[in-house]
Amino acid sequence: MRVTHLSLTDFRNYAEAEVPLQAGANLFVGRNGQGKTNLVEALGYLSTLGSHRVSDDKAMIRAGEAAAIIRARLEYNGRVILAEVQLNRAGLNRAQVNRSAIRTRDLPRYFSSVVFAPEDLALVRGDPSGRRRFLDQLLVLRTPRLSGVITDYERVLKQRNTLLKSLRGSAVKESQLSTLDIWDERLVGLGSEIIDERSELVRLLGEPLRAAYRAVVDEDHGPKLVESQSILGADDEAGAAAREDDASRSTTDTTVVFREALAGIRRKELERGITLVGPHRDDVVFILNDLPAKGYASHGESWSFALALKLASAELLRRDSASGDPVLILDDVFAELDQSRRRRLAEAIGTYEQVLITAAVLDDVPEALTAHTIHIRGGAVVDA
Repeated sequence: MRVTHLSLTDFRNYAEAEVPLQAGANLFVGRNGQGKTNLVEALGYLSTLGSHRVSDDKAMIRAGEAAAIIRARLEYNGRVILAEVQLNRAGLNRAQVNRSAIRTRDLPRYFSSVVFAPEDLALVRGDPSGRRRFLDQLLVLRTPRLSGVITDYERVLKQRNTLLKSLRGSAVKESQLSTLDIWDERLVGLGSEIIDERSELVRLLGEPLRAAYRAVVDEDHGPKLVESQSILGADDEAGAAAREDDASRSTTDTTVVFREALAGIRRKELERGITLVGPHRDDVVFILNDLPAKGYASHGESWSFALALKLASAELLRRDSASGDPVLILDDVFAELDQSRRRRLAEAIGTYEQVLITAAVLDDVPEALTAHTIHIRGGAVVDA
């Protein structure tokens, strides 16, 4: 898969932008604050429906404008697709494919990309919500229908929390407990599928993660991912303990374990007015040199782990996808690497159908990746 043309209207600092792209490496060069990252952020949004920089879509709309439009012409398997999304300050966002309206959440079915940016250091050092979001975005890229499952789970969770809050500190009636039982079953059904899909994804990422880390670092520090699941007793607030190869359940009985966990913690949930177990409270622990990377890994090791994780994601997608390689996006990555790691990274990404790179300094990027260089200045493409 590759992008042949990107068009932006009122996106970030771009009033209008028309950017032709080629197969292989495409390098965006410009001083900080000129808009090079905005270009790759737009493409990342098309495949994940989110930004790697902000949580609010409205932040991507140019100041003073009511909407922004991202439009990309895509090619894969001999097909040409025009994918578009309109981000609105008021009302819902809108999406089209080949000028026909689609549900916005279905956009990832048509475009696949993997973004690595400095913000991804938070995957290693940040809180569990970022790691959950990373896993869920990758799940949707691999299996788009899971977008609906995740959305439905979040809706049920919100409704259940509303009920729990209304019951907090009051005498609970039998009819109210029956209503809670109904929400429990919906939560268990949807949540169990998410838990099992995440577990399988963590397993599948293991080998590509180790290979990608060795490719970039040229050493084996034993990188791995270990699940921490709230239905097995891990608690975010208590500093969740990682559980590796836990024999207490198999993927076939997740619903049973989830249901039992809810029953066991019901009194506490009624006291606090919030749902305390489920995939919304799970984590995945990053291990390096047999220690949790968070708190033990150096800055360089954390950076390399996060980069390897994104390369592993791209490798997994290229294995699974009928549409070919995902578009690999590296935002301001090479400035953080020494010469040897720059060279090894260039070699590791050399086989991808299309790679988009941003850099503030041209000399930071290996020459093999500079054949198609696009210069950005003040929200404009000045030459290509």
